[in-house]
Amino acid sequence: MSRRAEHLWVVDRVEGSIAVLIRDGDERTEDVAVRALPAGSREGSVLRVPELDGRPDWTTAVPDEDARRARLREAEEALRRLRRRDPGGDVKL
Repeated sequence: MSRRAEHLWVVDRVEGSIAVLIRDGDERTEDVAVRALPAGSREGSVLRVPELDGRPDWTTAVPDEDARRARLREAEEALRRLRRRDPGGDVKL
């Protein structure tokens, strides 16, 4: 029996005509031709990708702008927390 699932993938970086994507949850990586991704995909894009038996179907991937914005807010909050803990000044070794 075939198993269908859907995962979020993040475009980590683009190297020429290849995009390196990271799957949410297990951080599995996959190299994908940029032309196989939805138009406008770039570093930081979050894609909702259907999978069949663990194989992503890049032809039906769709951008998830809400998830991208949520991740951006989380990263900004993490930076704010780090800045509050930073005493400033030079590091002494």
